[in-house]
Amino acid sequence: MKRHYLQFEKPLEALESKINSLQKAHEDHPSLDISRELKSLKDKATNATNEIYQNLTPWQISQVSRHPQRPYSLDYINHIFPDFQELHGDRLYGDDPAIVGGLATFEGQSIMIIGHQKGRDVKERQMRNFGMPRPEGYRKALRLFRLAEKFNLPIVTLIDTPGAYPGIGAEERGQSEAIAKNLYVMAELKTPIVGIVIGEGGSGGALALGVVDTLIMLEFSTYSVISPEGCASILWKKQEMAEKAAEQLAITSYRLKKLGLADLIISEPLGGAHRDSIKIMDDVKVGLKKELAKLKKQTIDTLLENRYEKLMSFGQVEEIGK
Repeated sequence: MKRHYLQFEKPLEALESKINSLQKAHEDHPSLDISRELKSLKDKATNATNEIYQNLTPWQISQVSRHPQRPYSLDYINHIFPDFQELHGDRLYGDDPAIVGGLATFEGQSIMIIGHQKGRDVKERQMRNFGMPRPEGYRKALRLFRLAEKFNLPIVTLIDTPGAYPGIGAEERGQSEAIAKNLYVMAELKTPIVGIVIGEGGSGGALALGVVDTLIMLEFSTYSVISPEGCASILWKKQEMAEKAAEQLAITSYRLKKLGLADLIISEPLGGAHRDSIKIMDDVKVGLKKELAKLKKQTIDTLLENRYEKLMSFGQVEEIGK
């Protein structure tokens, strides 16, 4: 697949284009000695990537979190849980391909895995509704939550959505109620829950899978009450103010870790998760194993108590003069 470059990665595109041209020339003319030039260009590309990614703004991080070549939920599922058995439908209206979920085994134990799913090409993006679930998607997730609780299965959620779908049909079928019901039920589920933000965690559409005991975020993922563009449209009536909105929203993993909303950050490969999908998926597997092991040591009563205390700790109130 041809590499997709974000706007701020244009210097990398020029360097890597030269590297590819040199490698092609060497393939056509093996007698040419290009080792010195190739090493020099690769060093420059590595240094440039380091410089760019060590100084990303929140707005740029939001673009990386949406990168079309990042691994999606099914990529993680197929790599980490090869025996995954997908379950469909909400038993009320239909099946929503924007949310995938089902049974799998992890480290010898059965689990329930549920995640948002985007699409790679135009046809799949339309089928998956660009990863924006409708009410039946959240009700499918709710059904799987209940099933996991019934059989004492840990739950793993993979969060990656711009937000819940705001269409007329979704509203008519109770979008807000479906999300609210998930929040209510997840808060009381008698089984461990680990959530992993693998891309963008947008609004209530993400939170409907995000009431968890442990929240893991990838380094360049985001989690926010609204997208920077949506915030800019509301506050300033201009989407061009999205960069300023991203700064104010505290959407990045390190900011959220500092605020106590994220529990663990998994570092991404140089240049983002899309640069080395296998490595990031292996690292997620290691992180998930550690966090699930911690939660399994707790009794259900302790688990629920800690989850309640965690939820109630979110937010701050500052009193000013009367």
